[in-house]
Amino acid sequence: MRVSVCAVGRLRAGPERELVDDYLKRFDRTGRPLGLGPCDLREVDDRKGGGMSAEAALLRKSITDGAVICCLDERGKVMTSPAFAERLAGWRDEGRPEVAFVIGGADGIDPGLRADADAALSFGKMVWPHMLARVMLTEQLYRAATILAGSPYHRA
Repeated sequence: MRVSVCAVGRLRAGPERELVDDYLKRFDRTGRPLGLGPCDLREVDDRKGGGMSAEAALLRKSITDGAVICCLDERGKVMTSPAFAERLAGWRDEGRPEVAFVIGGADGIDPGLRADADAALSFGKMVWPHMLARVMLTEQLYRAATILAGSPYHRA
């Protein structure tokens, strides 16, 4: 099952970019034998300043037809890492071709796109900058793959 991170904004060179690239490499290496991956980062930029609705239109274009849509949202479900790994494996085992994790811009995700999503995931009650959300998501994807592979990376 392919995995995509569909996000508003461009991640520039720097520590966040290095972390995202590192975790994506690790995920691809660990996830491929498990039927997970590759994972690609799809960045969209609302240069016309149309707000959340314009961002949602761009995000929708970046999502492959038939993909599971999982929005990262403060109102989403808070999960443990093992539960997240199980959910990812469940989508894979259902035969879903792709899961698209959607990260909105500074104002969040358009309510219409949020309503159309198959799932919503929260990293807690706090709001995180969307650049850090990418790092946290890619780390959790790698962690999920290691959990499913039985690797000692996740110690619980």
